[in-house]
Amino acid sequence: MADREGLLFVHSTNEPLLYPGVGTMHLEVIEDLPDVDVVINPIGGGSGASSAVVVYKSINPSIKVVGVQAEGAPSVYLSLKEGRLVSTGYARTIAEGLATARAYELPFSILRGRIDDVILVSDDEMLRAIKELALNAGQVAEPAGAAALAAAMKLRSQLMGKKVVVMVTGGNIDPELFMKALENY
Repeated sequence: MADREGLLFVHSTNEPLLYPGVGTMHLEVIEDLPDVDVVINPIGGGSGASSAVVVYKSINPSIKVVGVQAEGAPSVYLSLKEGRLVSTGYARTIAEGLATARAYELPFSILRGRIDDVILVSDDEMLRAIKELALNAGQVAEPAGAAALAAAMKLRSQLMGKKVVVMVTGGNIDPELFMKALENY
């Protein structure tokens, strides 16, 4: 439709015009917490994590940026480990915001050599994090939004004594899934 009607097509991930806007959330973090040690950010397509590494590493290269992907959708994780773009051909996760079956060129080129680590979390770990956020922070999160806390819980011993930012990036959760998390995790 963009070609047919002469409109600008903005890709959801592979579009450089997105990144300055996405990066503003990270600028707000660094303005409020300039002495942050670690930032944990979910990775779906990669625009949020890419913006994170550009902002934090430009301001203070010692800030660690850790990405999080779902175990059932590890395309960026595998791409960074293998040093090439990987398409898994599947995305098996309840985390819709992380359900990407392939890595994209632009975020891969930004993340490669800049992101400090990428952690994989299971659907069950995200559901436990949803419950933790609800009960202890009064925050409603969808699975992708809770992924960063799931990773922090997994990395708890490595994060002790550090100032850590956990990016909770979405709260659009199906009520039945939310109740499942509260009741069963």
